[in-house]
Amino acid sequence: MDAVRTFLENQSLFALFLTIALGYLIGEINIKGVALGSGAVLFVGLAVGAFAPKSAPPALLGTLGLLLFLYGIGIQYGAQFFKGLTSRDGAKANAAACVGVIASGLVSCAFIPLGIRLADSLGMFAGSGTSTASLQVAIASMKSNDAAVAYSVAYPFGVAGPILFLYALKVMLKATIEKPPAKVLETAEIALRNESFFGLTIAALTARLPAGVAIAAVRREHHNQLPADDFVLRSDDVLLATATDRRLLEQATALCGELQPGRVTSRREDLDYMRVFASNPAVVGMALGNIRFPDGVKCAIAHVRRGDADLLSTPDLVIEAGDRVGLLVNRAHQATIRAFFGDSIKGTADLSFICLGIGAAAGLLIGALPLPVPGLGSFSLGLAALLLLALCLGKLRRNGPFVWVMPLSANLVLRNLGLTIFLAQVGISCGPKFIATVGTAGPLLLLYGAITLAVLVSVTAACCLWIFRLPFDTTAGVICGATGNPAILAFANRIAPTEQPDIMYAMIFPSMTIVKVLFVQIAISLASG
Repeated sequence: MDAVRTFLENQSLFALFLTIALGYLIGEINIKGVALGSGAVLFVGLAVGAFAPKSAPPALLGTLGLLLFLYGIGIQYGAQFFKGLTSRDGAKANAAACVGVIASGLVSCAFIPLGIRLADSLGMFAGSGTSTASLQVAIASMKSNDAAVAYSVAYPFGVAGPILFLYALKVMLKATIEKPPAKVLETAEIALRNESFFGLTIAALTARLPAGVAIAAVRREHHNQLPADDFVLRSDDVLLATATDRRLLEQATALCGELQPGRVTSRREDLDYMRVFASNPAVVGMALGNIRFPDGVKCAIAHVRRGDADLLSTPDLVIEAGDRVGLLVNRAHQATIRAFFGDSIKGTADLSFICLGIGAAAGLLIGALPLPVPGLGSFSLGLAALLLLALCLGKLRRNGPFVWVMPLSANLVLRNLGLTIFLAQVGISCGPKFIATVGTAGPLLLLYGAITLAVLVSVTAACCLWIFRLPFDTTAGVICGATGNPAILAFANRIAPTEQPDIMYAMIFPSMTIVKVLFVQIAISLASG
């Protein structure tokens, strides 16, 4: 065993990737429908670190992994983040997380009369919320490293505890969340029979159809035509209607006339369907309503396929690199359209490293700047600032030649790789600290740290579920954002496979980082006063 330990300590990269491999292997073990997934990498890392204390890779490697993860999350969910801030559910989610964070902070300070030092109580608070920024503030304000001891004890609880809590909560609530089926474009060919629609323009007709139904083409007098907004409808026109929900098409058919399948799609001499990859930088990042096709080319975008979902063509839908765009166009113009969109499959993986470098560097710079708080000193946001900036860039999509968004496939690979490296590095580095601290600090500090964490997750969950009546997948995301560690988010995505955990994490994590930092500053200020 000594030879194995020596080898691991001399080959830190080997230890890192061994941890990743074993972690994912264990993470695939399914117990009653629940698996740890990438979260198991952290636990394997703790075991490896405890066995070989000097095998931890440099901390900078873990920070790089976390940076890639946070940047990818921000870029993908920027638009949803800002939309959520103005929604009722977004306000409820932030309020629930804030109550949970403050409650855990108050409980950690309540241990001071029981003989716990202020530094230890604040360290437990920072560790249970896995907030390095809070720990940095405590160390800087108190001018000592005392808070780091309690932080190292509480940190593993702050990661493992919420995972176990979410599992128990899912079992208790008997929450069953199936992965939503991918949206697939459905079509219907409808012969117009409703006399009240004769003489209407396409724009007027669309306004009367169920929301989510679009008209992709019209067949008149044996010719298929593109439906301009001012196109005036007549009796016996055949409409090619599209939607991602078959029930909406059934409603549109009942409203307009009757089905006549094959009338439009079987005749392609005027318009044919084609699908291209969006890879041309001149197109990527543009809203469909702003796209201008080459002169003389009549073309309509029927839908956009992103990942496994079909998105209905709307003027405000923004093209992203790697999107597969479905179009109706005359065959004579297909080559021109392919060149216009780029149509390179490499677009599904290409990303601008210039934009990635600028965005990451700017986020790190903002995170390093001290933010003064009157009467409380100053603090820096660290990587939370990077996430905030990435969210802003994700909402902007592009600025002139700079395309901030990246293909979904590239984003997933980038952030999952970053998350995995971060979990492995943190687990290995925390292993020996955890064992040593548990041995010297005794069970009391462990107990208080566990209580602090339990208050954080239980109060947040109670506010979400029973006060604000938020669904389980949203609640899981709020708990992830309130506790902060990406390992918890990885597990939440396993038990609640919707976009809500990722969106809530992106929405809650930056604001709760600020709340945690301010709480530490205020607690130290009141204690010294």
